[in-house]
Amino acid sequence: MLSSSNRFHHLNPIVSSPINKPFIFRCQRIIKFTASAKMDQNDAASPFTFLTRKPYTPPSWASHLNPLPSHAFSLGHLPTPIHKWNLPNLPNNTEVWLKRDDLSGMQMSGNKVRKLEFLLADAVAQGADCIITIGGIQSNHCRATAVAAKYLNLDCYVILRTSKILVDEDPGLTGNLLVERLVGAHIELISKEEYAKIGSATLTNILKEKLLKEGKKPYVIPVGGSNSLGTWGYIEATREIEQQLQTGHNKVKFDDIVVACGSGGTIAGLALGSWLGTLKTKVHAFSVCDDPDYFYDFTQGLLDGLNAGVNSRDIVNVQNAKGLGYAINTSEELKFVKEIAAATGIVLDPVYSGKAAYGMLKDMAENPKNWEGRKILFIHTGGLLGLFDKVDQMAPLVTNWRRMDVHESVPRKDGIGKMF
Repeated sequence: MLSSSNRFHHLNPIVSSPINKPFIFRCQRIIKFTASAKMDQNDAASPFTFLTRKPYTPPSWASHLNPLPSHAFSLGHLPTPIHKWNLPNLPNNTEVWLKRDDLSGMQMSGNKVRKLEFLLADAVAQGADCIITIGGIQSNHCRATAVAAKYLNLDCYVILRTSKILVDEDPGLTGNLLVERLVGAHIELISKEEYAKIGSATLTNILKEKLLKEGKKPYVIPVGGSNSLGTWGYIEATREIEQQLQTGHNKVKFDDIVVACGSGGTIAGLALGSWLGTLKTKVHAFSVCDDPDYFYDFTQGLLDGLNAGVNSRDIVNVQNAKGLGYAINTSEELKFVKEIAAATGIVLDPVYSGKAAYGMLKDMAENPKNWEGRKILFIHTGGLLGLFDKVDQMAPLVTNWRRMDVHESVPRKDGIGKMF
C-alpha cells in the first residue's frame, strides 16, 4: 500500500507556477490515489499474497499517529464489497448501503480479521509460538484467532466464559466451538461469575505465566482484539472505503456509518479514520453489551494510546442496543433477524449486527426526521456461526416446509432417480 508522498511531484512540469497550484494539487491527489488503488488491486489479485507478512504504510492522514504498526499480515479477503441494502420501511428518501465484512473469509469471517492482521504481525515479530485470547463461549473473535493462529503455525489458547453450571462440562461443538476445536485450539473454561470478579486481563496473565513456565512464548490478544494496535484494522478499513467510493460507479457520499459495538476497537478505528480522512461521516455505534458511557471511556483509551488528540464523544455516537444482555435475545429480535433475511437475503448474526440493525430501524421508526434523506453505510461485522447457538429459539420462526405432493398418476420406476 502506498502512502501519500511527493513521489509524483517530478511528473508536473508547471508545479512552480502559482496560478496553477490548486489545479496541480488536485491532479497530484488524483495521480497518487489512482496509483495507490491500482497497486492495492494488484496485491489483491495476486494468488500468493494471502498469509504473507508485509511492511505497512498508513494512510497519509493517519501518519502522525503513534505508535505506527510496521507490518501486517494478509488474512482477510479484502476489499469487502459494498452494495445497496433494500430494507423495508425506511424513512423518506433514506438509503442504506451494506459493507460486507461478513465476507472477509469463511473460517475467519467478520470484523476481527482486520484487527488480527496487525496483532498477529506483532506476535510473530516478538517471536511468539502461541496466542492467548479470551471471550464468550460463542466468541467470533476467539474462533477467528484460533484459525488465524493455526494458519501461521502458532498454538492458540482461548479462555471462554460460560455459565457456572456448565463450566465443568464438555462445551460441545455448536457454532464457533466446532471450528475452534477442529483447528486444535486449547479451550479453557471460566464461569461468568469468576470472570466478573477476576477480569479478562488477570485471567489471560495467569495463563500466560503458566505457559511461560512451560517454556512457551505466549502473546496475549485482549477481548475482541481491541487495543490500540488492533484499532488499526478499521483505520485501514476506512481507507478501503475511501478507495471504493472514489473508484466506484455509484458516486455516493455517505452521511452516516452504523456498526455494532462489542469491544470498542472497531468503532475507534472507524470513527478516527472517518474524522481524519475524507469520509467525514457521522459514526453511530450500537452497543450490544456495556453501556454507552463505558464505550466512550474505553474508546478514549484506545485513541489516547495512538496519541490521536481527539475526544471520543466528538467523533462517535454510542446508543444502547444490548436488550436483555450480551448474546441474549428477545423473541422480537430473533423474529427481526428472520424477517430481514426473508426480505433481503442478508443473514444477520443475533449477537452483533442483528442487534445493531434492530436498534437502527427502531430509532428510524421513532425518530424518522433524524434519518430522512440520509445515505447510511451499515457495517456487517459477521458472526453467522453464532446463529447455530440459537436454533431452538429460531425453530418456531421458520416453519416454511412441507412434504412435496406428487400425484399418484406420475409414473414410478425403480432406478430412475440417481441419488448423488
